[in-house]
Amino acid sequence: MRKKYWYWILTLGWMGIIFYSSSTPYEKQDMRPFLGNYIDLSFLEPVLSGISFTYHQSVVSVETLGIAGFIEFFIRKGAHFTVFFLLTCLFYIALKKATHIQKKQAILISFLLTSAYAMVDEIHQVITPNRTPYIGDVFIDVFGAFVAVICFIIFGQKRKA
Repeated sequence: MRKKYWYWILTLGWMGIIFYSSSTPYEKQDMRPFLGNYIDLSFLEPVLSGISFTYHQSVVSVETLGIAGFIEFFIRKGAHFTVFFLLTCLFYIALKKATHIQKKQAILISFLLTSAYAMVDEIHQVITPNRTPYIGDVFIDVFGAFVAVICFIIFGQKRKA
């Protein structure tokens, strides 16, 4: 009986980690000094120097960010994707283990709860120093949740076969 609550505690704990991370000012999360000082990324410059695009009204390129900043951008956006992919998985597991909800409903509810939390998390950044909310990050978060849903569907189909 009590075991099923642990699934929710894990899910809420993960949400807490996400909340803590978005409460941390950017300067305390800046990976560029580490990447620039301890990892020689110069070999990537010729390969990545031709890539340039705009994200949140800023140009993202090796030229504008330096190689460490460019790599950090993708690490940070990959983290958005990954943490919300995992949150969707945790919601799904908690719903399946602790309720009598059917699989399709659990998948939909997991996706909706994760998407809602992604929006709340981004809005929360309004009150965090040197952090700005951006709808593009919500799209990355929701895409992570969507990929988790696709995985549930694909692996669910393979189990039936």
